This record gives sequence, C-alpha cells and structure tokens, in this order.
Amino acid sequence: MSTAEQAAAPQVAQLADEFRQAFKSVEDEIGKVIVGHTEIVRGVLTVVFTGGNCLLEGAPGLGKTMLVRCLSQALDLRFSRIQFTPDLMPADIIGTTIVTETDDGKRVMQFQPGPIFAQIILADEINRATPKTQSALLEAMQEHSVTVGRTIYRLEEPFFVLATQNPIEQEGTYPLPEAQLDRFLFKLNVGYSNRQDLAEILRRTTEARHVECQKVIDGPKLLAYRKFVRQALIAPPVQDYAVRLVLSTIPGGEFATEVTNKYVRFGSSPRGAQGLVLAAKIQGLLDGRYHASFEDVQAIAKAALRHRIILNFEAEAEGVTCDHVVEELLKSVPKQVDEA
Repeated sequence: MSTAEQAAAPQVAQLADEFRQAFKSVEDEIGKVIVGHTEIVRGVLTVVFTGGNCLLEGAPGLGKTMLVRCLSQALDLRFSRIQFTPDLMPADIIGTTIVTETDDGKRVMQFQPGPIFAQIILADEINRATPKTQSALLEAMQEHSVTVGRTIYRLEEPFFVLATQNPIEQEGTYPLPEAQLDRFLFKLNVGYSNRQDLAEILRRTTEARHVECQKVIDGPKLLAYRKFVRQALIAPPVQDYAVRLVLSTIPGGEFATEVTNKYVRFGSSPRGAQGLVLAAKIQGLLDGRYHASFEDVQAIAKAALRHRIILNFEAEAEGVTCDHVVEELLKSVPKQVDEA
C-alpha cells in the first residue's frame, strides 16, 4: 500500500462508518411506523442510496404506500404522490401548457408543472394506468428531466421514483412495458405479515398513540452518500461474476444455462449488471467492508434481476417463476472461471 493510500485509509473508514450510521438511522426511523418487512425496507433504502428507482409489488393493504410515505418523512426532500387510475393522462403527471393573461393584458402560453416535479415520487398502483400514461415516467426515471414541446426541464436532485403495483392477476391492471420495468433498479415482492407483526400493527393503529417518522438526512447529504457508494471497491473477479450472472439470463448466449434456454424468452439488459454491482457495494458497506463480495452479489440477485427476465410460454405452463430461474442460475454459474 502506498503512502497516499495509507493516509486515506482512516478517512475512508470514517466515511464508511458514517454511511452505515446514516443508513441505520433511516432504517430505524421507518421501523417506528412499519412493522416487520425488514428485508423490504432495506431493499428500498438500498435503491435510494444508489440513486435508482424501486418497484414494490403486493396485494392491497400490505403497507407499500405507508412505507414510501415514511421514507419521504425521514428524508428532507419534496414529496409528491400520484394515484394512477385508468383515466389518468400523461399531462396529469408531467403538467400542461395553459394560456395566461399578463398584467398588461397580453395572453401568453405558460407551462404549469405537474406532480412529477418533486424529488420523491410515489407512483401508487402504477399498473392501473394505461401504457400511454405509464410512459410519461420513462424520461424522468432515466434522465431526470421532462421534455415539453421543445423545452427540457431538469428535475431537482436527488430524484427517484418509488412505484407500487398490484399483482397482475387482479382485475383492472395493465402490465408495465419492458422498457419501464428495466428502469427500476429493484423489484421487491411485499408479502403478508405474520401473527406477531399483525398483532403489533393492530396495537400501533387501533390505540390512541400516533407515531410519525422524523427527518434524518437531507438531499445534499444523500447525494454525498451516493457518490461515496460508487467509490466503494469491487474486485475484478466479483465484477466478472456479476457480468456472467447477467449474461447467463440470455437464452442462446455464451453463458446460458439449461434452465435459461428452456424457460427464458428475453434476458436482462446491462442495467441488471449495474444494479448488481451498485447494490453489492452497499451490502459490503453495511457489513463493515469497503468492497463488494460474491455473497453480496448473490444476496441481491433476485431483486435486481426478477423483473428483467421475461419467461416463455413453457415456463408459464409449468408454473416456473423468475425467482426460480435466478435461484437456479445462482447454483449453476461459478463464482470464478479460468481465463482463456
């Protein structure tokens, strides 16, 4: 280790400790309101600290919307909630240009920003709107900007979308387009509470006491943590493992497995590899390390890949899920391979 690296090591360790404390503080603050769902909370926070977008799927009434509201309270950011319905139009999200009258009596066209012009966007029940309306979020989710006519409006940073959706089997839902699904860093499946958690939920919601999340960190601090996460290390063999894991989802490819060729129609895009690496870095930091490991990549593989794998008819007929495919890939893809 060089002299410069030795001098920087204590500062890096201090920043890593500060990051873990901030992450845990937000996690604990949300835990004051949200009962259980610890893995879901950590997954959402992982997305927030990497700068991505998150999709939460589950039946109505499981606390998805409440979780996002608590997050908005714990972060000192401007919050906006959009309730997606079948009659929602793109202009209801982006905004519209209206005719206004100036003080001197002239009429001018003026743009009125929609609810997308915030920092935390809760897209509630996003799959209840038509694909045309869903597409209004695409540019904002990827480029953090909105184009109206010939004008491009930059959105205030940090910006991210947290969307909830009901299981697609429910009546009155529209599947999200693949291009939009790919823009979510994680897809998290929210399950039902167990007996103890449900009893605690009743105690918190049916008694006189009322608990709310308090502000923990602000926007500039969150942006600094995002930059710090990207500076965390990942060894070439670990990064190569993430690359091969993503390539193994592509049927007919060099690294495709038997399960992939049998059940997968389309595999993950490069965004899947980006999600694996960034989230693995956070896993390492939370574990007290300044580097990502093979185990870190494996721990978040389902959340990063399940919505990027499109199954074929044979998989649907046999009841094979994307999670099952990812599980098989984790068993089949070796952590390290000999270089040719």
